[in-house]
Amino acid sequence: MIGCQQAERNAPAAAAAGAIDTVTEEPGIPLADRKVVVFLGTSLTAGLGLLAEDAYPAVIQEKIDSAGLPFHVVNAGVSGETSAAARRRIDWLLRQKFDVLVIETGANDMLRGTDVATTRANIEAIVERVREEKPDARIVLAGMLAAPNLGREYVTRFRAMYPEMAAEYDLPLIPFVLQDVAGVRSMNQGDGMHPNVQGAQKVAENVWPVLEPVLREESAAPSPAP
Repeated sequence: MIGCQQAERNAPAAAAAGAIDTVTEEPGIPLADRKVVVFLGTSLTAGLGLLAEDAYPAVIQEKIDSAGLPFHVVNAGVSGETSAAARRRIDWLLRQKFDVLVIETGANDMLRGTDVATTRANIEAIVERVREEKPDARIVLAGMLAAPNLGREYVTRFRAMYPEMAAEYDLPLIPFVLQDVAGVRSMNQGDGMHPNVQGAQKVAENVWPVLEPVLREESAAPSPAP
């Protein structure tokens, strides 16, 4: 099945409360000189069932460091979070410093059968709120697919939602964050839904071609005034 469960069996208490969890700090470019990439997401981002260093945002940090880009990754994933909960959390996140925001949400809405229009309204509200408060921040949208058992109409509307929003708001789009992971037994944990270490590596490979150009453009831009 595509998506992530509502389980929060290993979500840190801080993350469940909406706290930002720094993934890693690497030598090389001093942390104070780095811009910040925040990953807002569900258990797929939080790394449910994985060590923190194996979640895909941490793998992205490794790619950033290998590329010599001046960014620090922050994992703001919360297991079980819906788009409505992410929308409620965005004001807290906006109090933190970040230059790039990757939004991965909607999978839990899909598993609940939430109306697509409701999920879309929540994601759009997040985008609009970020642009209102941090107009210089870049936003990347991670796409998701719906499980086929939800019916053709729902699956079609859900799939179309992400590219439509990306076009409307001129956002870089990761077409399907779980490409070549969803439904692949060797890429998932025992529940068949959450990526294992190899799956998280693949998710990072899906994210990186879209995120890297954004980071390169942002690294060349001056930091906004505090």
